[in-house]
Amino acid sequence: MPERHDDATVTAWALAAGAGDTAALAEFVRATQVDVHRFLVHLAGRDDAEDLAQETFLRALRALPSFAGRSTARTWLLSVARRVAVDAVRTAVRRPRVRDLGEDTQDVLERAVPRTGAQEAVLLRTLIDALPDERREAFVLTQVLDLGYVEAAQVCGCPVGTIRSRVARAREDLLRALGEDGTGTAGAPASGVRRAART
Repeated sequence: MPERHDDATVTAWALAAGAGDTAALAEFVRATQVDVHRFLVHLAGRDDAEDLAQETFLRALRALPSFAGRSTARTWLLSVARRVAVDAVRTAVRRPRVRDLGEDTQDVLERAVPRTGAQEAVLLRTLIDALPDERREAFVLTQVLDLGYVEAAQVCGCPVGTIRSRVARAREDLLRALGEDGTGTAGAPASGVRRAART
């Protein structure tokens, strides 16, 4: 997994890229591509995430000259990704299509969450995917992508208190879905999943 750079560095690269610095653009993309892809996987699904990530970076490239740094570049880019995902959902609703099955979900999750274990990763992903859209988005931004509540609120375009409420409700939903026996809906051991829901 690529090194995670601090927000000030990533924002400086975005500003330089907006001014035409191609080396800074390459660094900006490298520093943000994993977060963008992970966010889009949770919003739109694994099958569409790669295409949506490409569209996100294309839109961002066109908009970088007007990026003024009022928020961090990572927050700004995740806002772009969110709009791309919303646009894709609107398009899909108007024009449904058959999806490829593609890569095995368990393989993807083993790579994404190697320390949790395949069964727990599948269970966690299943439970997160079952959350209502707004709760899932807030939970993924703050707990998976590790954004602060203020940044998540900027990405979602809502008050910080709303993000806090959505995350709290998402945690409650996840813990409730795990049930009293700790096995969750899939019957898999859920100790790592329970930790993730409580963090």
